[in-house]
Amino acid sequence: MRGMAVEFPEVHGHPNRLPFEGCLTLIDVASDKAPSGARGHRVVLTHAAAEAALPSLLGMAVDYKAGWDGHDARQKCGIITSASIEGQRLMVAGYLFARDFPEVEQKVPGEREGVAAAHGMGMSYELADAHVADMRASVWTLTRATFTGAAILLKEKAAYRGTSFRVRPRIQHLAARTAAAH
Repeated sequence: MRGMAVEFPEVHGHPNRLPFEGCLTLIDVASDKAPSGARGHRVVLTHAAAEAALPSLLGMAVDYKAGWDGHDARQKCGIITSASIEGQRLMVAGYLFARDFPEVEQKVPGEREGVAAAHGMGMSYELADAHVADMRASVWTLTRATFTGAAILLKEKAAYRGTSFRVRPRIQHLAARTAAAH
């Protein structure tokens, strides 16, 4: 596993900082359908490309689109503060701006009473400077890219249905941070 994070100071009870976590994409796995911008091609993000691009995720925005069916880079509702590769999953975590975007907190699942809510939400990445190994291939292999953000959307609308998104309880996040500090 490789990961990195930007450390933010804990502000107990912060009304606009709701922790989230999710699987942004799968690595070395062909997408279930063509992502936007891939001209109808399914894609594979290589492990080497994902690992090299990992630092570009830190500080990038998370957005959503009304209807939860795509991207809207002008609806920035959160920030990515950590990213890691765990097997074939590229995991991200950060904060949603809960007070500014209450509709996001209401829509996305979280843990309630220790039981995970139904997971109908997924994620999708936003890229720039992507390099495709062979533009003539039916499935494009991305060998280089820079992450420019991410979107929260319905799993069924994501290019990778194996993605996930959920909010973390504020109390759990605080307890985990406190335990890590000792």
